[in-house]
Amino acid sequence: MNEPIYRLRDVCMRYDSRDVLQLSTLDVARGEVLCAVGPSGAGKSTLLRILGMLEPPTSGRVSFAGQPLPAAAPLELRRQVTMVFQRPILLHGTATYNVAYGLKLRGERDTANRAAQAIERVGLAHLAHAHARTLSGGEMQRVALARAMVLEPDVLLLDEPTASLDPYNVSLIESIVTDLNRERGTTVVLVTQNIFQARRLAHRVLLVLGGRDVEVAPTERFFESPSDPRTAAFVRGEMVY
Repeated sequence: MNEPIYRLRDVCMRYDSRDVLQLSTLDVARGEVLCAVGPSGAGKSTLLRILGMLEPPTSGRVSFAGQPLPAAAPLELRRQVTMVFQRPILLHGTATYNVAYGLKLRGERDTANRAAQAIERVGLAHLAHAHARTLSGGEMQRVALARAMVLEPDVLLLDEPTASLDPYNVSLIESIVTDLNRERGTTVVLVTQNIFQARRLAHRVLLVLGGRDVEVAPTERFFESPSDPRTAAFVRGEMVY
């Protein structure tokens, strides 16, 4: 496994008096695709928020690229990570405006051309000048993905990126994620409830149940010979909570 870009040790996230995430140990290797699976409410999205430096854990240690993360991560670190939410929020304006927005905030040049290339890559060149409010759910998800990848992040965090999408959009988004990882070495952490998607995309798979890390293993071993009986039950499609 490559050198970890993330190291998490004894991480706990508590909201009010409820622990929603308790991870003993998790390393995310630079350049890998890690899929986090588990039922709704297991703590997977909370894990993404910690990795995305959107909020610090209540306790525990998190490091990124060899640096311990403070409660308020510096901008130069946060800019290396981009997150696409399950229900993307687009700005008022066209698809192109949305994709170019982050580039403009960073003072980048040639934003129009780079945005156009990103939109074309997600198969929406014909909707480049369409207003965001006219887009379907799948089109909005693809615009959000283009908006993230145009920034060329070191880490791409995806929260259920294909939930409720049709097979065409699922296949397209999966292919884009795979290409980004292979071509640029982008580290991808993807949350999904679809174990078939995890098997298609992941180098390793993490099972989270009740906010705890049950097992993390290379994909083939995770599905073919898991070490924890709860993993085996989850893979078989049994209800595990």
